[in-house]
Amino acid sequence: MKKRFIKALCIALSIITVFSSTLFASAAESTKTTEDRVNEILSQMTLKEKIAQMILYDVPSKPKKMQRKYQFGGYLLFADSFENETKAGIRKKIKGWQKVSKVKMLIAVDEEGGNINRVSKFSQFRTAPFPSPSQLRKSGGITAVAADSREKAQFLKALGINTDLAPVADTPYKASNYIAGRAYSTSTKKNARFVSTVVTQFNANQCVSCLKHFPGYGGNGNTHTDIIRDKRKLSVYEKRDLVPFKAGIESGAPMILVNHDIIKAFDKKNPASISKKVHTYMRKKLGYKGVIMTDSLNMAAARDFVGNDSKLAVKAVKAGNDMLCTGNGIIAINAIYKAVKKGNIKEKQINNSVRRILRMKIKYGIIK
Repeated sequence: MKKRFIKALCIALSIITVFSSTLFASAAESTKTTEDRVNEILSQMTLKEKIAQMILYDVPSKPKKMQRKYQFGGYLLFADSFENETKAGIRKKIKGWQKVSKVKMLIAVDEEGGNINRVSKFSQFRTAPFPSPSQLRKSGGITAVAADSREKAQFLKALGINTDLAPVADTPYKASNYIAGRAYSTSTKKNARFVSTVVTQFNANQCVSCLKHFPGYGGNGNTHTDIIRDKRKLSVYEKRDLVPFKAGIESGAPMILVNHDIIKAFDKKNPASISKKVHTYMRKKLGYKGVIMTDSLNMAAARDFVGNDSKLAVKAVKAGNDMLCTGNGIIAINAIYKAVKKGNIKEKQINNSVRRILRMKIKYGIIK
């Protein structure tokens, strides 16, 4: 009888020990901070994987195969990705890309509304395209913007798209300006409310938004096709163009996209996207701690200015960008890798950029 009791007691103690160990392990896991998780992921990445994490790549022809091999930080999808697709088809494709990703991807689109819609322009996805910011202003003001932003974030998330390169925070001077058709208003004050509302709604729905095009087009022309030089004073930018961006930062914007204008007030020699002075201003003067990304490096104002895709990628990183928006992802990875190995870019800078990206992905539930 005594032996049976001792045996039963030993079994009970063993069960308690195993249960306690599991409980404590689970508790330790749950008490991990975001920074613990970031450092854990970072420590498991190779240098090339870290660099690839900094690339938002124009979705390639064989996206799953390319992602398995290179581990890009994200894909940017355009209208042709949706034109002949279905909701179920898109969800399945994106799920496949994420499945082969060691670090889950940003899946991004430009769904601004109006003329810049990649998904909702097709009736199989939405009965009507999302309206432009100016249409929302005219139809219902900020109330309409809030409802539209909420629906848009939910609409995209339901398809597996976790990032929208919007809102447009530029303030044009008049309706004839290049950026006017994509902006909310010519009023800085109204634009600030618009930007703040969009960011707030996207944050509430766990979808990444991106302020663009820092530090603001104003009345400037199209950098997709031309090299643009802006001679406005810094005081003009600070009193006018930067106001909506500041509102977005205060509302918790996770990303800011930088344009390719050559702005004399910041840096008379380089486009903003590859200007260290512009990025220093964002970090030091505006106190921005989120992810900074270039506008597409395939645009003429950047590509023609530098004249070499490899040099352009290196310049973009050296300027202080955390992510590069590009259709030349493999070229960019190889060029940046060589620059790090040669000591022209410090690996510490790469690590800091990847940390910002990982923090964002964790915060928005992209990394579970």
